[in-house]
Amino acid sequence: MITNYSPGLHKLVTLEVQKIEKLIESAKFVDYTESILEKYSLEKVGISIHDFENNSFTIAVCLKESHICIHTWPEFNQLTLDVYLCNYLQDNSQKVKTIVNDYIQFFNASIITDHEIYR
Repeated sequence: MITNYSPGLHKLVTLEVQKIEKLIESAKFVDYTESILEKYSLEKVGISIHDFENNSFTIAVCLKESHICIHTWPEFNQLTLDVYLCNYLQDNSQKVKTIVNDYIQFFNASIITDHEIYR
C-alpha cells in the first residue's frame, strides 16, 4: 500500500475585479479557458455553463485531471475560482498555481482570499 501519495493541489480563490464586463461575459471566460487547456495540455471531458438574469455566470469545466469552476458576482465586483488538478503520475501543484495566476491576470484582479488544499 502506498501511503505517501497525494492526488494534487486544490486552489480556491476569491477575487475582486474592477471591470464588470469580465464578470458578465461568460463566452470570453470560456474562450480564455480553452486557451488555458491548450497551453497546459489539459483534457476537457465536459462543460456546464449557466448565465443568470443579472448577467453573472457559473461555469464548471470537468477535466480528465479534475476541474476548473467559477462563479461571478458583478454586483459585488467579485468572483470565486476553484482549480483542482490531480494525477497519479505527476505532481501538478505548480501547474495549478500558475493557472490560477493566469486567471488573476486575465481578470486583472486582486486577491481577497487564497486557500490551498493538498489532497
